Amino acid sequence: MGKRILLFIITNVLILTMVTIVFSILSMFGVEIPSMGATAAGNINYVSLLIFSAVIGFSGAFISLGLSRIIAKKMMGVNVIDPGTSTGTERELVDKVHRLCRSAGMVHMPEVGIYNSKEVNAFATGPTKKRSLVAVSSGLLNSMDDNSVEGVLAHEVAHVANGDMITMTLLQGIINTFVVFLSRIVASIVSRFVQNDGMRMLVHFAAIIVFQIIFSILGSLVVNAYSRYREFHADKGGADLAGKDKMKQALQSLQARSNMVDDSQTSLQTLKINNKSTMASLFSSHPPLDERIRRLEEK
Repeated sequence: MGKRILLFIITNVLILTMVTIVFSILSMFGVEIPSMGATAAGNINYVSLLIFSAVIGFSGAFISLGLSRIIAKKMMGVNVIDPGTSTGTERELVDKVHRLCRSAGMVHMPEVGIYNSKEVNAFATGPTKKRSLVAVSSGLLNSMDDNSVEGVLAHEVAHVANGDMITMTLLQGIINTFVVFLSRIVASIVSRFVQNDGMRMLVHFAAIIVFQIIFSILGSLVVNAYSRYREFHADKGGADLAGKDKMKQALQSLQARSNMVDDSQTSLQTLKINNKSTMASLFSSHPPLDERIRRLEEK
């Protein structure tokens, strides 16, 4: 399930920004939104603002969660396999995923799909275990042996079985809450330095947007730290499901083919098992494959 965090972060920032713009425009036209809590005049009801922030923050996170599978399918062009009519390689792929899911104690089987790409990668996503998706690239199926493919699939199934997306949603909801809360407090402070009433409203509105984006970026450090942790945890889960040797072989195969990663779909990179990130380590959603292999060997 390696690709989902950056997509999640971007979706949340866009949702929070859109809601902020809509509410601010409504407020400018005289529509009362009592729970917004902080005003350009500097009057802040902290309890009201915190409640408002939590409603907006968690709403954004859960909207992102609900759309995660749909967005991933559209952006990656995933061809979902029909278990009832599939044959050959597709049938084998579905059978492997379902077998691993049953080993993980899952009752509801995820959708299984293939997306056409030369990259060697795979991902899992979805709002719940019942509505999840496991997808692999055609490049992975064409270049990896059966043991490595099974290790990759076990890693993705472990993400689904662990409920990583729900945990991420709760974490993102908390971060969103503080992003909304703090951005409005800081914007209220900044707007106090503007004397003109009309200008003060514009400064207050602009400051909310700017600080919301800044705090969202800072909050992504926490989300990415959790993403790195869950990759280690999913590697361990994959080893439990498919065997340590297969999981290690999968990571080594990904490492050997690290140049075969599609960097064009930046917003989806954090959902994939293999993310060739050039970002600083604090902003990376994946730990280095060397470190993942080392940690797995120590288990």
